[in-house]
Amino acid sequence: MSGQTAQPGGNPEGDIGNAWSAEHRRQPAAGPGQPDPWVSSGVLFAGVLMLCSGILAVLQGIAAIADDDVYARVGRYVYELDLTGWGWVHVVLGVLVAVTGGGLLKAAPWARFAGIFFAALGLIAQFLFLPYAPVWSVIMMAIYVFIIWALSSHRPEPGGP
Repeated sequence: MSGQTAQPGGNPEGDIGNAWSAEHRRQPAAGPGQPDPWVSSGVLFAGVLMLCSGILAVLQGIAAIADDDVYARVGRYVYELDLTGWGWVHVVLGVLVAVTGGGLLKAAPWARFAGIFFAALGLIAQFLFLPYAPVWSVIMMAIYVFIIWALSSHRPEPGGP
C-alpha cells in the first residue's frame, strides 16, 4: 500500500481494500422504532417452516394411521398412546400448523399468536412422539423452538402486520 490512510467508504479505484473495508460493509443497527431485518426475515422463514412442517406432520400422521408397521417402538415410554391415536394427533395438528404458516406468509394479524401456540403444541407432541421417531422428533423440536423464538421476538410496526 502507498501509506495512505483508509477513508470510510473508500474509493473502489484507489487503495485495494478500502472499498471493501469493514466500515463500508457494516449495516446500521435497527433503532428503537425500526424493526430488525434479521428478525423480520426469521418470521418469514418461520412461516415457511410451519407450512412445510405442517404438511410433513400430516404425512407422518397418515403413515401412523395407515399401517402400524411403519414406526418401531424404541422401548417402554411413560407417555404411551396408541400409534393410531398419535397419527390423528399429528394429522389435526399438522393441518392447523400448515394453515397458520400460510397465514404468516400472508401477514394475517392472528397468525403470529396462533403460530406461537401451535408451535408450542407441536413441540410437546414431538416430545411425546420420541419413542416412535427419535431423530425426527428432535429435529422437529428444534424447528419448533426456532419458530417460537422468531414469532415471539418480532415486534411489528404500529399499523403494520
